[in-house]
Order: sequence, then C-alpha cells, then structure tokens
Amino acid sequence: MPNILVVDDNPIDRKLMSALLERIQDWSVETVNDGEQAVARLAEHDIDLVVTDLQMPNMDGLALVKHVRTCCDVPVVLVTAFGSEKESIAALRAGAANFSHKSRLQRDLVPTVRNVLDWSDSIRRIDQESNRERPEDMQIAFVLDNNVAQIRHLIETFDGHLPSWAMDERLRISMALEEALTNAICHGNLEVDSRLKDQEDICAFENLVNERQDCAPFCERRVRVQAEFSSEQIIFKINDEGPGFDVTALPDPTAPENIMKPSGRGLLLIRTFMDEVTHNDTGNRITLVKRRPDETSENQAESLTGSTAEDTGQG
Repeated sequence: MPNILVVDDNPIDRKLMSALLERIQDWSVETVNDGEQAVARLAEHDIDLVVTDLQMPNMDGLALVKHVRTCCDVPVVLVTAFGSEKESIAALRAGAANFSHKSRLQRDLVPTVRNVLDWSDSIRRIDQESNRERPEDMQIAFVLDNNVAQIRHLIETFDGHLPSWAMDERLRISMALEEALTNAICHGNLEVDSRLKDQEDICAFENLVNERQDCAPFCERRVRVQAEFSSEQIIFKINDEGPGFDVTALPDPTAPENIMKPSGRGLLLIRTFMDEVTHNDTGNRITLVKRRPDETSENQAESLTGSTAEDTGQG
C-alpha cells in the first residue's frame, strides 16, 4: 500500500488533494502543513511519494525538494499555481519528478501520481531482479510501431543498464524518455495535434490516437531508437517517420505563459530532466543527452537552481 504525504499550508487544498488521492483504495494519504512538518514526518515514517505545494511558510516546496533529494529516495510531485512558474522550473531542476497545476487537480493529479509511483516501482523491481553486471560502454537500437504500450517495456530495458545511477536520476530519465517516445508516436507518426489536450473533451486526443493507429499512412510508420551508454553519459536518438515540423517555431516550454499548458508538459519535462535536448532541422529526430552527475557538478547545479541559466537544447 503506497503511503503518500500531502504538504500544503492551505487546509482547503490539503483536503481536496487528499480526497482525490484517497479515491484510489490502495493509497494511504497523510497531510501536513509545511515543509518542516514534512521533513519530520519523512524521518519518522515510510513515505513512498510526496505531493507538495510550492509556496508555503517556514519551508517552501523548493527547499523541501532539495532536502528530500539529499536524504531519501522518495519522488516529489509539485502542485503549481499561476505566479509560481519560476519556482516550478527551479524545483523540477532540483529533483522533483513531475507536477500538477492547481486549476487541473481533479483531472490531472491522480494520473500524475500514479505514473510516478509506477516508474518508481519499476526501477525497484529491476534492481531486485537484476543479477548480473552490464557493460558500461555499449550501443543498442530498437524499432517500434505506433503502440504506446511498448514504451514502458523499452524504457525498462534501458534502465536495466543504469544500476549504478541514483534512483532519482533514473526516474527522471525514464519519465523524459516516456514523453519523448510518446511524442514521436502520437505527434510525429500519427500527426495528432498536442493542442487537443487543452480541450475540455479529455478523450479527444486519445480517441484520435487510437483511430490513426490502424489507418494508412500512419500505421505504416515506425519509430527508431538508438541508445549509447558510456561511463560518462547516455545518449538517446529517437526518429519518427512523420512529416516533421518547423523547429524554429517551437514555443519555449519554460516560458511562464507556456508552463501550465497541458500541450507543452512533455517537452517541459524533457528539457528540464535532460542535460541537452536538440532536434534535427526537419523536426523528426530528437536527441537527448544525460551526463552522469558527480558531487562537484551537483553542488554547482544546486547553487544555480532558480537562476537565469538557459537550457542548451532547441526543443
């Protein structure tokens, strides 16, 4: 039974979040008022996931994310609001696993928490089942059709080559890959517009994806994935066979006006979790680079969190 800790100084928001999460019968939910209380609860109880507001007295959400990353392997989901866009980016860069906007909690919170818990469980299961060391330097390639159900198995295969990486880094790599592969299938090969996610009809996007999976020319396209592992970094190259897009017109997902749009969520997580993100000129190949963090670089990154440092990638 997963134990979830909800952290928010607003009693109404606390009650709403706990009520939404408790609808899932096998989830146990506790609540506290701020980051300091959360730190005390984490020291006393086994917590599987933290859901936290960003703007709180005593210890805010960003400080809590930094504390959790240094003391335990517990993923953190942010609850964001208009006016906290910069804090949201800083907290994601500092180690948070995902986010849900307050205006979309009833639609978004439970699926977001479920996804993070599922990936955490997968990584722990992979560690338990792994009984042999894998070579650090290697290259592997896969070809996928347009069934998004394949994505999790492929990412779990990649994660099996990262046993020496920290749990939180593996979680964030997995989630970035999930977004990139989903984009390649749904937006690239199937040409489903991401703006459908912004509509009131929450099924419109998935319905069109399901329809085009069996229709030519969409069903004939494939996604090709190359992964390069070394002791210093990993590189993923994901190619779709769609028509591509104008890379220069791609909106910046970290801009305040775009952060809270559902249609830009995937690219935001990809850009935040990976060290380099680039597209080719035609927009149907994305390259993701993640360098193995060391103590020096992590300390430098923490001192720069929330600064004006820019992303290195295009998309």
